[in-house]
Parts: sequence; structure tokens; C-alpha cells
Amino acid sequence: MKHKISSLIALIYISSLPLILADSARPPFACDSSHPQTKSYPFCNTSFSINQRVQDIISRLTLDEKISQLVIDAPAIPRLGIPYYEWWSEALHGVVYFSNYNTGINFKTIHASTSFPQVILTAASFDAHLWYRIGQAIGKEARAIYNAGEATGLSFWAPNINIFRDPRWGRGQETPGEDPVVTGKYAISFVRGVQGDTFEGGKLGEHLQASACCKHFTAYDVDNWKGVNRFVYDAKVSLQDLADTFNPPFRSCIREGKASGIMCAYNRVNGVPNCADYNLLSKTARGQWGFNGYITSDCDAVSIIYEKQGYAKSPEDAVAAVLKAGMDVNCGTYLKNYTKSAVKNRRLPVSEIDRALHNLFSVRMRLGFFNGNPVNQPYGKIGRPQICSQEHQNLAVEAARNGIVLLKNTNKLLPFSKAKTTSLAVIGPNANASEILLGNYYGPSCKIVTPLQGLQNYVKDIKYHPGCNAVNCSYAFTGQAVKVAKRAEYVVLVMGLDQTQEREELDRVDLVLPPKQQKLISTVARASKNPVVLVLLSGGPIDITFAKYDKHIGSILWAGYPGEAGGQALTEIIFGDHNPGGRLPVTWYPQSFVKVPMTDMRMRPSSSYPGRTYRFYQGPKVFEFGYGLSYSNYSYEFLPVAQNKVYLNNQLNSPEIELEKSNAFKYIPVSELRTELCDKRIPVTVRAQNHGDLAGKHPLLLFVRREKASNGRPVKQLIGFQSVILNAGERADVEFELSPCEHLSTANEEGLMVIEEGSHFLSIGERESEITVVL
Repeated sequence: MKHKISSLIALIYISSLPLILADSARPPFACDSSHPQTKSYPFCNTSFSINQRVQDIISRLTLDEKISQLVIDAPAIPRLGIPYYEWWSEALHGVVYFSNYNTGINFKTIHASTSFPQVILTAASFDAHLWYRIGQAIGKEARAIYNAGEATGLSFWAPNINIFRDPRWGRGQETPGEDPVVTGKYAISFVRGVQGDTFEGGKLGEHLQASACCKHFTAYDVDNWKGVNRFVYDAKVSLQDLADTFNPPFRSCIREGKASGIMCAYNRVNGVPNCADYNLLSKTARGQWGFNGYITSDCDAVSIIYEKQGYAKSPEDAVAAVLKAGMDVNCGTYLKNYTKSAVKNRRLPVSEIDRALHNLFSVRMRLGFFNGNPVNQPYGKIGRPQICSQEHQNLAVEAARNGIVLLKNTNKLLPFSKAKTTSLAVIGPNANASEILLGNYYGPSCKIVTPLQGLQNYVKDIKYHPGCNAVNCSYAFTGQAVKVAKRAEYVVLVMGLDQTQEREELDRVDLVLPPKQQKLISTVARASKNPVVLVLLSGGPIDITFAKYDKHIGSILWAGYPGEAGGQALTEIIFGDHNPGGRLPVTWYPQSFVKVPMTDMRMRPSSSYPGRTYRFYQGPKVFEFGYGLSYSNYSYEFLPVAQNKVYLNNQLNSPEIELEKSNAFKYIPVSELRTELCDKRIPVTVRAQNHGDLAGKHPLLLFVRREKASNGRPVKQLIGFQSVILNAGERADVEFELSPCEHLSTANEEGLMVIEEGSHFLSIGERESEITVVL
């Protein structure tokens, strides 16, 4: 996504305009009340609707000025007092400043922002309110940076809500995992936080704290695998898989999250480039889901439609295709270079340009760029103290703590005793490497605590050795590492992956650790006085079967890429100041899974194909989706359900509708059911109890399954999750809400959501409760 489109000329030009920008510490805005022209412009009159004000701006622009605004580095329009605007900024897990790229964030006197854990680890907390609070903190820091005069845009291209379909995907680390319900809920929570809505939603109004953009729409999860790259890849996706896997997170992001931005992806889906797909952008996103915002291309995604994919016959055809499809702004230069000729050649009506400009200026107005001095606006009091505030840094620690997953703890090796642990060896290439903790899409952090630094705060006698020359471990210092291990009472190995192994534009070809790294782990473990602790940093899953069954490896912790406070959070878990409760948001597959082509997009299994993700995969697993241990044991119990039968025979919109059959099961399309049923919520209460000696925060995952996972049905499907904090011995009743239309339906081959008759089983842990659908 990173690009090198220069806006230097525009920036120099607008910096001298008193109407737009008085000094370097003042944020850019239009409609300055001190300027005499402001009163004469209806677009500056806040008593008019945004629609009226935007129409006024568009009516005043020449064709050249209109075209100039269709790219992400939108130049100033001095005669109207409209400042330069940069549409591209990043905030995946913290506001990002790139020193080598021109984005909307331009640090000068500000030097850092809070860096939260990479999204895949935050997702492991299964805590939607935590996700909201992270989004809220990011939105506040973004607004504070703008108010300080160090931002030329407030539109952030996050979150990444693609499904982590294949464990080899280099960008899976950016996502909330493989489940569409988790991913959709993450999108809702994060977007509401960033944009200034409440956690429950519905209070946003027209003012945006910052703009969130859900990406990459749709079915994008191949970057560069064995010569197949994202620019030319044509994802062959069934209507069934689009309906219940790839598109639901975007529907949630739009309908419930009210995101003000969407990014269309590079790839094609069934032959059609996403950015040129009218059915996807206009008919589905805007028409069916009610999207109200702007749609940007990924960077250079318009040019590749002609240059790499051959879908368009000329640059002008590519420009016409994306604007007619409903895209609004181009990260790249194609719309700047070829829109005018497309208009002259009558391939594109000016009305399509005006439509795009309406969406773009509407978002800028909602951000307050046309309301005069930002100090006097709703978010004008958010200042520098919000950036790297203690509250936000504490939240970064909390997020890392709650995401880290305990995968193994033989004979309760962990937690270590703070009083009795006399010496520690810390070994591994990830033990003291600060940037590795941040994953990708990060900027300067408030502070960074590495695992080694965190452990040094607990144990005085610590010996450290990297063990390898780098994470790829092309050379291992095995002999030296063994000597260090032998001298210590306990050993913590901090291993795993980094961005040289998995990242944007780099998918993995294996699921195992680098060979010499794995050999180092086993050798050090055998040489140590006591079973060792293995800590893994990674975004994607790793086949660590060797460690799972090695008696010399007593405990395993997966810490994702835990952000600026990762070392502190990890140490608190190792020494028992925090009881781990994270649960895996993805399935961990064995190495044998690499036989499955990454480009096979099918979710559902066949006779020679195992399927994908916990919902459909039929094959061996290293660890299951939702797996995670604790220092406590928890039990669950379903309390009696007030309604265990759902009657649909009297809930049809039209009594003439005939029930259809699928493999002997009758079913009804959800679209044919009355609104009253789909609005209905059936309470389901689960009693959870902590049987351990430590208090703990514990995520409860509620699934539903059919009696048989045949005919394309999922093996099981997550329908709800909540976190509960329980003291030692404490129990609590946790209430879920079951929506028959949402939670008991599945997609059929035509992509329609249907509800089948018969038994549906709610499950949590080993407990189940039956709900029967009667037609």
C-alpha cells in the first residue's frame, strides 16, 4: 500500500496561504471566520446541510479542479480557500508516521504515538470493549496530532478485516483472524472507537473524530505466493463462500460500525477487478448495506486493471470502469492523468466525477475541515496530552496481557515464583529485538519494553544470548547458548518469526520454524536443568508439534507481535502477576497443510480437499481455533433455556411460499421471514466458574452446530463471545442473546441465508444445549 506519490509542490504552495494555514502549528482548515470571503460561500455556512454545502463546492469547481481532487494527495484550491488534503494515513494498531512516505501524519514536534499489539494478538482477547477502547485511543491521538498542526488528513486506512483464510498469508497478522463473526465484531468496535461513536453505537451523528476505512474489499488474502501476486490474482469464490465468509465483516463494518471509508482490493474476484465491480461497490455496499462514505483504491489498483490484469483496453477505460463502479479516489496517478481524456472521449460522464467528489467532500466536512477553526469544534479540545498518555500506555499493556495465549503448561511450570527464582537464561533472536514486537504498519512508539528488559525487572541474575544471527537463523550459536542455559535455574527461549518471514508482499511457503532455530530450541531444552519456557512471536500459526510433545519444553506462550509493552505483559504472565486468558483466533495447522494450494479459495471440504478454518476444515490440527490455557480451570453450565423451540411455520411473509428441501431437510430463506422473528432475541445464560487459585479474565466462546456437518454446513460456528473476570472460586452467570435469523442460518449454494429445520446445538466447552427449529 505504501506509495511514493509526491505532494511537495502542493504543500509548499498552501503553506503560504493565510486563508488556509497561518503557521506550522495551526491545523489546515477552510472557512476561516476571519477571512472576508468566508461569509459569501454557502459551503462555509454550517446551518446548511452537508449535502447542500458539498453541492455548492462542486458547482464552483472547474473540470481540472474536479479531477485534481480524485487522487489521495488532493491539492489546495486557493481561490476557494480549500487546503491540501492527504487521504492516506495508517492506524492499524496505532497512529503511524512514516518518515520516508508522504501521508497525512507529519511529525515535527511530536515524536511518537502509542503502539498497541498487532491486531491478531488483540483479537485473541475476544474482548470487543477492549477493541473499542483501542480504536478510541487511536482516534483521540490522531485528532490531537491534527489539532497540533502535524496532520494534513484524518482518514485512516484501517482496520484490515479480511479473513485469515490461509495460515501462510503474510498479512494475516493484520487481521482479527479466521472467523467472520469475530472479524465483524472487531470492525464494529474499532471503527466506532476511532470515529467517535459510543461502544453501543448510534450516537455518532455527522461529526467524525477521525475517519476509519475497512479494507480490502473483498476476498483478498494472497499477497505473493510461489509467483502468484495480488496484482494479477483472480480469486475464484463461490456465492456461498462470499455470503458467509468473505463479505459479512464488511457488511458489519458498514451497517453497524458506520465506517466512513472502504478500500477496494487489488485482486479480481471471478474475473472482475474489485475496484471496477459495480455490483460490489454500488449495488451491494451502497445499495444493500447503506454505505455512506468514500471508496478508495488500494495503491495503483486502478493502473493494474489495464497494465497487469488486461481487464481494461486503455487507461481511459480503466478510469471509466472504476468511477462508474462507484470508486471515489485513486491511490495512484491514473485518475489524475487519464480522467480528462476519458471525459473528452465520451467514455466517462462528468456526473460520475461529481458523484465521487460528493462522497469525498462529505467526509472532509464531517471531519470538520470546512467548519472554521478546529479549536471551536466538537473535537477541538483534544490536545497533545492525549498522545502517549499514561492511560493509553496502560491500555497497550492490558491489550498485550489479555491477548497472549498459554499453549502448554506441563506440571504447572508457570508461573515462576518471584521470590524463589534465583537465576534466568533468556535466549533467542526475538528476546531483545524491539521493532519485532511491533509487527508491521507501525511508527515511533512512546516506549518499548522487550522481553529481556521485562524479565530483568523481575530477576537480577539474568544471562542473555541471541542464539541465532537473526530470526531466519542461517547461523546458530548453539554451543554458546547451551553454556548460558546450563548456568541458569530456568530458561526462557524467545523465538518465532518476524517481518523477514511474513509480511505484506511475502507469504510463507512453510508452517514450521526456520530449521536451525527449531534445532536450537530442542538442543537448549535438553541441556537445561529444568523444563524450559518457549515464547513464540509470530502473526501466523506455526507447526510446533515438536515442542508440544517435548518433555523438556514445559510451557509454551504465543505472544503474537505484542506492541510497545509486549515485554512487560509477557513478564507479568511468566511470573503470575497476570493470569493468561487469551485464545487462538486462528487454527494452527500441521506442516502437511502446505500441500493445499494457497490459491484454492474454497472454504468447504470435498473428497480430496480438507476445507479451511475451524468452520469447515477436516484434518489434523496442532491447536484448534479458540484454544488457550490458563493458570485456573474453568467450568461451564447452561442454565435452562426459556425457549428451546423456534417455530417458523407461521412466520412467513407470504403464506403461499413453499418450503424447499435440501438433502431431506426443509429450509426457509431468511429473506422470507417476518421482521418480528428476525428482531427476536432468545436469552441464553451460561454459568462459568473459576476453580483455580488465581483470579482471571476468561473469554467464553459460544458456538452452534448442526447434528451433521454435511451439505456445506459448518462443523460449528461461533455466534457469540464475552469475557468475564472471576476471582478464585467465583462463579458468574453470563447472558448471550440468540437471534434465530442470524445465528441459526447458513448460506446455501446460491448465496442465500436459509434456516433448516431440526436440531441445532449450542455449545461452550464440553457442554451443549439443544434448540429445535420447527417448520
